[in-house]
Amino acid sequence: MSSVHHLISWEDWSDDEIQDLLDFAIYVKNNRVFFAGHMHGRTLAMLFQKTSTRTRVSFEAGMTEMGGHAIFLDWLSSNFQLSDIDFEAEYLSRNVSLIMARLKRHEDLLTLKKGSHVPLINGCCHLYHPCQSLADALTVALDSPKKLKDTKITYIGVHNNVVNSLLEITSALGIHLTLVTPIADDDYISKQAVQRAEKKKTVSWEKNLHTAVKDADYIYTDTWVDMEFFNDPSFAKEKEERIQLMMPYQINSELLKHTKAKVMHDMPIHAGYEITRDIVTDDRSVIFFQAENRLDAQKAIILKLANI
Repeated sequence: MSSVHHLISWEDWSDDEIQDLLDFAIYVKNNRVFFAGHMHGRTLAMLFQKTSTRTRVSFEAGMTEMGGHAIFLDWLSSNFQLSDIDFEAEYLSRNVSLIMARLKRHEDLLTLKKGSHVPLINGCCHLYHPCQSLADALTVALDSPKKLKDTKITYIGVHNNVVNSLLEITSALGIHLTLVTPIADDDYISKQAVQRAEKKKTVSWEKNLHTAVKDADYIYTDTWVDMEFFNDPSFAKEKEERIQLMMPYQINSELLKHTKAKVMHDMPIHAGYEITRDIVTDDRSVIFFQAENRLDAQKAIILKLANI
């Protein structure tokens, strides 16, 4: 089991390995037909605690297009909620070639990893979202006329799992990341991700919004409230407090007057909060191209971990 390569975060991946994976994702996107049968006879188990659109569709469609099969497992209708997680993982990994898990707690993902004999892919947990960050890097690599090491991304919003994975992947690729994060809860900050970026000098923090976006090539935002809490009545008070605090940091037409940057968002979008609806569909938005790139990013991850 020690030789199995997982993608839990980018922590265990070297800069060269991440660059190679990005290059491979570009190749996969430009040559989709070459991989039509590569996963024939192989199955991916997809385990979900959290709701999903892009993660489920991209992984399932990716496996289908490559000739494989994907099994959707709802945590609440499986025995993962009844038994020890590592025991269920031990069984599951004896039936499939890979496991992708989208869980609420990072600790549960690590327990799942202990029991798995096959590669485990983190489809999102409270600390990391590596699959999203690969799609983000793929988007910038395909869209930007600049070299990655000359590209600047400004993230505006709450410090969350997306930020942690952005910190890791931008540091590996040499992309400079500026963070404007008025809300930064220690429980959602990966210290190793911050340290990796600080060591490479690819991250800086900024409080002034106009300074942060002035020279940016891309402005990136995300939801201010975790998806499982957005419509939760018990979270209503904190949601309202967050909205009041974060509204000055909304991505809107007024902000874009101060920059030539393009706009990114990992979706799902809460239009009228972190970003206005007109900017989502603006010519400077690469949001839907970014979402499209989840498919090729997932394919590259699957193929690389399956050692095909």
